[in-house]
Amino acid sequence: MGPPSRAQQHQPRCQHRVTDPLTAISGLRFASSGRGKRIHRYKHQAEVTHDAQIPIRPRRRSADRGWATGSIPAATMQYHAYNRLGSGGGGGGGGGGTPSPPASPRRSPRVYRRGSGKGILGRGGVGPQVGPRAFPQRMVWMILSLLLRRQAIFLFAPLLYVSAMLVYMGTLSIDSGVRIISRSPPGSVYRSPRLYERLRPDMDADNSTDGVSSGALTYHLLLILSAVWKHSHRGSVWQPCVKTSTHGLPDSNGYIYVEANGGLNQQRTSICNAVAVAGYLNATLIIPNFHYHSIWRDPSVQAGQIFVILLDISDNWCSKFDDIYDKDHFINTLKNDVRIVDNVPEFIMDRFGHNMSNVFNFKIKAWSSIQYYKDNVLPKLIEERLIRISPFANRLSFDAPPAVQRLRCLANFEALQFSNPIANLSEKLVSRMKKHSKDTNGRYIAVHLRFEEDMVAFSCCIFDGGEEEKQDMDAARERGWRGKFTKPGRVIRPGAIRINGKCPLTPLEVGLMLRSMGFSNDTAIYLASGKIYKAEKTMAPLLEMFPLLQTKETLASAEELAPFKNYSSRMAALDYSVCLHSEVFVTTQGGNFPHFLIGHRRYMYGGHSKTIKPDKRKLALLFDNQNMGWKSLKRQMLNMRAHSDAKGIEMKRSTDSIFSFPCPDCMCHANKTENAKPSSAR
Repeated sequence: MGPPSRAQQHQPRCQHRVTDPLTAISGLRFASSGRGKRIHRYKHQAEVTHDAQIPIRPRRRSADRGWATGSIPAATMQYHAYNRLGSGGGGGGGGGGTPSPPASPRRSPRVYRRGSGKGILGRGGVGPQVGPRAFPQRMVWMILSLLLRRQAIFLFAPLLYVSAMLVYMGTLSIDSGVRIISRSPPGSVYRSPRLYERLRPDMDADNSTDGVSSGALTYHLLLILSAVWKHSHRGSVWQPCVKTSTHGLPDSNGYIYVEANGGLNQQRTSICNAVAVAGYLNATLIIPNFHYHSIWRDPSVQAGQIFVILLDISDNWCSKFDDIYDKDHFINTLKNDVRIVDNVPEFIMDRFGHNMSNVFNFKIKAWSSIQYYKDNVLPKLIEERLIRISPFANRLSFDAPPAVQRLRCLANFEALQFSNPIANLSEKLVSRMKKHSKDTNGRYIAVHLRFEEDMVAFSCCIFDGGEEEKQDMDAARERGWRGKFTKPGRVIRPGAIRINGKCPLTPLEVGLMLRSMGFSNDTAIYLASGKIYKAEKTMAPLLEMFPLLQTKETLASAEELAPFKNYSSRMAALDYSVCLHSEVFVTTQGGNFPHFLIGHRRYMYGGHSKTIKPDKRKLALLFDNQNMGWKSLKRQMLNMRAHSDAKGIEMKRSTDSIFSFPCPDCMCHANKTENAKPSSAR
C-alpha cells in the first residue's frame, strides 16, 4: 500500500485500522517511556467506544518515516497504544507490511540541531537557516544555557559580588585599579589642636575688647555670669529641712566598726552609709577608719599602721578621721540619732584578746538593701556585741526607707564638716578668688579637670604625645593596675572610647568649650585638679584662652600648703570647698568628686546645682569635625549650656543617689516646711 495522497493527508479524519495486535503491544511498550498523556487519551476513547472503530488523525511525517493507516478496535485500544516501530521491520517509506504509528513530538519546539539542516520553526513552518557560530559565541551560548537551565546564577551572584567588593576596597592587587584614600575612623585621632589653631582667629575676634571701656567690660562680664542660670529662680522654693531627733536613744545592740576605703568622696559615702546602718540597727558606731589605698596613698597611712589597726584599735592610735573632718561637730550633730565613739570599750576587746582580726568580719555584697542588714547583720551583732564590716564602700543601696535617707542627709550635709585647718585655708582661698573676680562682683567659675597621669592611663585614650606618651601610660597602668590591661584577649579601641565620651577632656578642650559657651578671656577661673600630665605643654592653650586662671598652688603660699602638700585627700578637700562656693561649676569627668559636689550645691542653692555638665559624646564629634566653623561651634555649645541650666533642678528617682539629688528627701518647699517628714521616724 503506497503513501497517501496529498488530499488524503488533509482529510479531517482517517478510517485506517491497525489489525496486528503485536503492533499495538509494541506501541504501548514504547509509548510508556514518557508519553503518558497520549496513552491516557486513547484509553479514554477506547472506554467510550468499546467495539467501535477509532478513527486516527493522520500525523505529518518526515520523508524517511511511514504513515499509520487503518483503525484499531476499541477493545484492543483500551490496553494498547500506537506502535511507531511497526511489525516485521517495516518502518520505511512505502510498500511495507504494517504501517507505523505517528511520530513522537520533537525534543525542542524552538531550536533544532545545527547540523540537521533545520532552522527555527515558526507557526507557519520552517524558519530561516542559521549559519555556523564563531567560537566566542558558542562559549557564551553554552555558559548562558548552563546558568539558565541549572539556575546557577544564584550561586555565582554572591561570588561575583564579593569579588567586586574586594576589587573596590583595594585588597586585590590590580595595576589599573582605582586608588583608595583611607581616612581614620572618627575619634581615633586627637584632632582638637588642629581645630583650635584654625578657630583661634575667629575666637579672638569674637572676644575683642578694643575700644571698650572698663565699665562696659565689667558690665558685660557680669551680664554673662548672671545670665548663665535662667532657671535658678525656680530653686528658691526649695530649702533644707533635715531635722535632728529630739528623743533619747534606747540601749545599744552592739558596736559596728567599718573601714572607709578609696578617696575623699568615696570615704564620705562609707561614712554616711555607716551612720545610716548604725542608726537603723540601733548600734554604736566607732569612728570610721580610712583604709590605705595604692592610689590615695598618704605618708601618714602606711602598711605597717594598717597592721596596727587590725591588731588593736583600743590604743591611742588616731584613725585620722579628724585630719579631714571636724570630729567633735560630727559626734554632736548626730548625738540624738546615732551613738558614736572613738574606740571600743576595754571589756569588749577583752573577749577578742585585743586583736581586731578575731572580730567577725561581714563580707557584704555591694548595694545591699537595708533589710539585709536587719535580717543578717543584726542577729550577729546582738550575739557578738562587736562586728567588723570591711570594705564598706557602696555596701548600701540607693533606694531605702525615709528613716535611712534622713540619716544619710543629716550625716552628709550637716554633720560632715572639714577640720579647722582645712576650713581656715579654704576660706582664704575663696576670699582671694573673689578678689581676682572683682569685675564680676566676686563671681568666678570653678572647673574640675581630670587630666592626671593615672586618669589618662586608666582611660586608655591616645592623645598627641607619640611614643613617649605610650611608654608613660604603659608604665602607669602597670604600677596602678598590674596586669589588668594586658590580659589575653582584651581588646582596647581608643577611637571607640573617645566617641563614647569616655576620654578625659584635655585642658585645650576645656578652654575651647568654655570660650564657645560665651565666657570671655577676662573671666576668672579656678582649676581644681591634681598634678596635670605634661602640664607645661598641655596647660599652655588653656592659659592662652583664660589668662586669669588660678589654682590652689597660685592662690596659697608654699608655707600655707605645706601641711597638706603630700596628702591627696586633704588637697582634694581644699578644691572641694573652693568649687562649692563658685558661681558656676564645670565638671569634665565623672566620679565621686562631682557626684557629691553637685548634690551639695543643690542643697546650698535652693535645689539648683549651677553646674555645667557637657555632653562628651557630642563634644567628641564636634572636636573631630575639621570643617566646623566658630559660629556653628558656638551655637552648639550655647545649647549645651542651656541644657545644663534646665537640668539644674532634678528630683531623685529610686535608682539615683541621694548625695547628688537631695530633693525631695533632704529638702522641701519653702511654703511646706511644716509638712516635712518627722525626724523621729525610724
